[in-house]
Amino acid sequence: MTRIAPDWLNATETRRVMTALATAKPLFVGGCVRDALMGRPTQDIDIAVVTPPAETMRLAEAAGLSAHPTGADHGVVTLVADGAPFEVATLRRDVATDGRRAVVAFTDDPAEDAARRDFTMNALYADPAGEVLDPLGGGLGDLTARHIRFIGEAEARISEDYLRILRFFRFHAQFRIERFDEAGLAACHALADGLSLISKERIGAEIMKLLAAPDPEPALGAMGPVLAASLPGAAAFSGLTAVEADMGLAARASRRLAALGGDLPGDALRLSRTDAKLNASLLEAKDAALDAAALGYRYGADIAEDALALRALEGARPPTGWREEVAKGAAAIFPVTARDLIAAGEEQGPALGSRLKRLEEEWVASAFSLSRDALLASI
Repeated sequence: MTRIAPDWLNATETRRVMTALATAKPLFVGGCVRDALMGRPTQDIDIAVVTPPAETMRLAEAAGLSAHPTGADHGVVTLVADGAPFEVATLRRDVATDGRRAVVAFTDDPAEDAARRDFTMNALYADPAGEVLDPLGGGLGDLTARHIRFIGEAEARISEDYLRILRFFRFHAQFRIERFDEAGLAACHALADGLSLISKERIGAEIMKLLAAPDPEPALGAMGPVLAASLPGAAAFSGLTAVEADMGLAARASRRLAALGGDLPGDALRLSRTDAKLNASLLEAKDAALDAAALGYRYGADIAEDALALRALEGARPPTGWREEVAKGAAAIFPVTARDLIAAGEEQGPALGSRLKRLEEEWVASAFSLSRDALLASI
């Protein structure tokens, strides 16, 4: 008998939900069970029940919990207990799939529900006491062996939802598993073109999660045609995580995306306007003829340190004291304003802006040492 005993299992809010759903035969399912078995923290606690959504909501509300039909067509409702959300789904089986979404029918059989999932390690359940159920068999063994394996035929699982291709590599990166299931890897490569059916937003979200993993390099190196289909023009990088460790930098997906390159990542992955602008600024900063302090001043500390890391990846080691220099530049404030120039006799107009810009460049070139009076005296 295998049991899980994570802190969340007996938390007050969890017990409230499981007690409210007692007649619905609730089971913890998926990532929260997998993470508990791996000794990893989990963010989402998902629960499977035999009741349809309307009955699930009725049971929850009768117990004083709030209930929201967040995906009732697929049997999903969100319950909130003491401010904590729980996604509760009716056990289901796939009736039809098109590579992006599925038409489902409800069931009371955990094995049917498990059969529609992606990987064996995600097809694990646990009862309210924490006893683990492995309806298909093999899930616990694969988890122990750190073997990410598609359920059944890899091609069939992928054809149900092509985003599973990216999840395959993302899980390897997140769990630091460098050995790939041969059948799964071959299927991902063979069906990579199916990603064209998936929205750019979903692809972008998966890529960014992969890049945020502790060390995504082995997974990126194994992606081959999958990376080309996800981000045309991108090239798997090697050595960035070592650079990050040497510089004492935390993992940052935006830095790693810039290292991948590719044709217009903001469009190819449909990044948010903020993330797309960040990517463009980082690439600009990397190629700018600016030292560490000037980078900090022009782009801020985060982009400056990321630009230095990307330069290091290309062979240019960061200068001694780079962190202090970046911080110095990021904190610097140009002491001259347009009003100062007007007071000194400059006329308003385009020439005023040009003069101000030249003074700022002189000030930056002086390592921010020129005073306001010295700058004004120079005009």
